[in-house]
Amino acid sequence: MSTDETSPFTTTVEPVSHDLGGFTVRRAVPSPRCRMVGPFVFVDEFGPAQLQPGDAMDVRPHPHINLSTVTYLIEGAIDHRDSLGTFATIRPGAVNLMTAGSGIVHSERTPQKERETGFPLYGMQTWLALPEDKEEIDPAFESIAADDLPVLNDTGVSARVIMGSLWGKAAPTTCHAETIYADIALDAGASVPIDAEADERAVMLIGGEARIDGEPLDLYSLHVLRPGAAMTLISDTGARVILLGGEVMGRRTVWWNFVSSRRDRIEQAKEDWQAGRFPKVPGDEKEFIPIPEKPKTVSYP
Repeated sequence: MSTDETSPFTTTVEPVSHDLGGFTVRRAVPSPRCRMVGPFVFVDEFGPAQLQPGDAMDVRPHPHINLSTVTYLIEGAIDHRDSLGTFATIRPGAVNLMTAGSGIVHSERTPQKERETGFPLYGMQTWLALPEDKEEIDPAFESIAADDLPVLNDTGVSARVIMGSLWGKAAPTTCHAETIYADIALDAGASVPIDAEADERAVMLIGGEARIDGEPLDLYSLHVLRPGAAMTLISDTGARVILLGGEVMGRRTVWWNFVSSRRDRIEQAKEDWQAGRFPKVPGDEKEFIPIPEKPKTVSYP
């Protein structure tokens, strides 16, 4: 981590890696160094990986409250099912936004065709805290196709706006709080400005090499940017960079798959899941993830 006040970074978070059998998941948020960036209260990067025939990702049904989950793929395919009765297959360049609100259950699994043939897997899974007055809204799901997300092209640069607006282009994805989320690809020698509009911003280099205002980005680390400063992202040999952030949110408690501004709400969600009071996922009712004694995802003091 750089402590130089002239550095473009206020914090650099090295993610915790988990091997899920065939692919690696890297979790940068929440961590002791960074609880949130804007509304982003959870940031996972997975892949790139090539899974073999017979391999699969199977995330059994599990609950969420008081947050939105955002799934974005660069490579691969994932079948989403939830307790609203939704079934949607997400593919590269598209985004799935699931708003848990008062409570939802979902599963994420590899489609049958990809199980049989093998498949690449590469993407981002993030959670967004909901504003306090929207934490208990009705659950909802939306899938935005790749063709419906704006892509900004300039010399050697292609940037897909996943949520919010960037350089005058706005994604149709619902934002419950001010959010910026973009996938930026740079060719060798390309550069792009990083505006200072968002309250909080961070970047993650997920491929290649790049630097911001002359300071190198560490692969897969989350670099939190100094607020209020316009910067320049540049790559000599080519890069893939995720930009994320938005408005400052109040303190949130994170415990397993539950996020809330109220600790008592987390305790209620634990009781409800253990007692079977959450709804089932149509088409995926037989399995579920039991509540853990010590979850890997927790907030930090």
